[in-house]
Amino acid sequence: GIVVMRSGENALSVIERVKTKIEEIRGSLPEGVELVPTYDRSGLITESIATLKRELIAALIVVSLVILLFLWHIPSAIVPIVTIPVAVLLAFIPMYLLGVTSNIMSIAGIAISIGVLVDGAIVEVENAYKKLELWHHGGRKGDFHAIRLAALQEVGPAVFFSLLVVAVAFLPIFTLVDQEGRLFKPLAYTKNLTMGIAALLAITLDPAMRMLFTRMDPFSFRPRFLARMWNAVAVGTYYPEEKHPISRLLFTVYEPVCRAVLRWRKTTIAFAIALVVTTVPVYLRLGREFMPPLDEGTLLYMPITFPGVSVTEMEKLLQTMDAMLKDTPEVLRVFGKAGRAETSTDPAPLSMVETTVLLKPRSAWRSGMTREKLEAELHEKLQFPGVTNAFVMPIRNRIDMLATGIRTPVGIKVFGPDLKVIERLGVAIEFAVRDIKGTRSVFAERTSGGYFLDIDLDRNALARYGISIRQAESVIQTAVGGEPLTTTIEGRERYGVAVRYPRELRDDPAKIARVLVATSTGAQVPLSQVATITRAEGPSMIRDENGLLAGYVFIDIAERDIGSWVEEAKQAVARHVTLPTGYALQWSGQY
Repeated sequence: GIVVMRSGENALSVIERVKTKIEEIRGSLPEGVELVPTYDRSGLITESIATLKRELIAALIVVSLVILLFLWHIPSAIVPIVTIPVAVLLAFIPMYLLGVTSNIMSIAGIAISIGVLVDGAIVEVENAYKKLELWHHGGRKGDFHAIRLAALQEVGPAVFFSLLVVAVAFLPIFTLVDQEGRLFKPLAYTKNLTMGIAALLAITLDPAMRMLFTRMDPFSFRPRFLARMWNAVAVGTYYPEEKHPISRLLFTVYEPVCRAVLRWRKTTIAFAIALVVTTVPVYLRLGREFMPPLDEGTLLYMPITFPGVSVTEMEKLLQTMDAMLKDTPEVLRVFGKAGRAETSTDPAPLSMVETTVLLKPRSAWRSGMTREKLEAELHEKLQFPGVTNAFVMPIRNRIDMLATGIRTPVGIKVFGPDLKVIERLGVAIEFAVRDIKGTRSVFAERTSGGYFLDIDLDRNALARYGISIRQAESVIQTAVGGEPLTTTIEGRERYGVAVRYPRELRDDPAKIARVLVATSTGAQVPLSQVATITRAEGPSMIRDENGLLAGYVFIDIAERDIGSWVEEAKQAVARHVTLPTGYALQWSGQY
């Protein structure tokens, strides 16, 4: 079965509820029947969030250690160190009220703001530290509480508005719509919320903590070694900047460089300009993609075949593919599907295969094996005549299909009024781009490649035998397609009963021609005497976009960025393919 989630629902919550329901019905299953999940996204969600949480905690620790190292004063360092977790935790309150869930992008917004949200606290602490150091070495004139308060008031307003400026810089992200807005708005929400809360803390919690943890006179008690340790933590020592242990080390490195730069001003500026200029070729060689590739831990194998393949042959091909995939050491389980599922959200033709390949944990992979090497190995192994391979990630594939209608990273849509011309142009494009570096596979839809069996009834022959058109069509429907006759009742269960010829009597046009049709006198005549049976070719599925017929060219890319590949492919298509009047191309994909 396939679980279709409602739009706007939380995927992890839905999956957990589905698992709970499965466990409830597991005990009522017949003996030997087992429910096996073929694809479960919850593992990816929990692992991704756990990874971000680990990185978030690591960032908290690193930032705290850096603050402690450079301030070299524990009472002062406590303020920014406490500000970080308080601001992060408080950000979850408005997140909950705004309906922003904890996902990869929202947690990433918090992670990238960690280094900035403590800037206000550091500025306030540094200013108070310097004022108190001057007060201490200047003879301690006046009340140090007044000195400390004046220092906080001096920089408080500037710190507050500077943090708000950083938050405002992310407001344009809220103007994004569609897929981009859905993707990046959680990041902007958490970034702005965290920075806004940090701005409030800079004028509330941070000054209060600085006032609370400031002590200028040391404690005196026995044993003295314990008193010295406690004074180092609770009171600390106020060093002048030139005698600060870390500052002295930095001055020895920074001062000679600074003096050299000031002495050779023009040379320094010229060197800086030259350095920037050298980055231009590197920038131009950078690739372009909408989103970096995400290793989802699962592969989606989507081979494409020519239309017209029978159900029997597709079943054999699918089983062979599944067996070869399962034979790979890194593969845990394989589930293949050909054609559409029993849902209106999956209008797939029979030539479209979706095989979900569940991979084992990385610890169980062969030494040196990577996802790229695994895809290349599977691509070389699964070579079948008339089949074009494509390996994608399940979630990435769904995003591509929802955004562009293309199930591969890059696709080309051919629009026009005639399906045969669209197919010819698609094949020409296929040959034009297949040799471009980075092309793993390319396949142009054969829009008119479907096979049909036309039964054209001869009205004169039907009249001669006294057979109506409805009678003849009823016989054809019953013999070939099957007709439900009755329903069997077994307790509360109902099963439909349909009748049609066995497969061996209808798997060939010559056999269908021998189907008997009853005349008005009760005699039986072969179908071939009252109808003409011919094979015909036509579109297996008609695509229509914006009022125009369409055909797709599917392209799978490996070991190259999508943006540069598209630029080269556009040049190749322009050189080798000439579009007739009334036809157009549209490049689709996440680039």
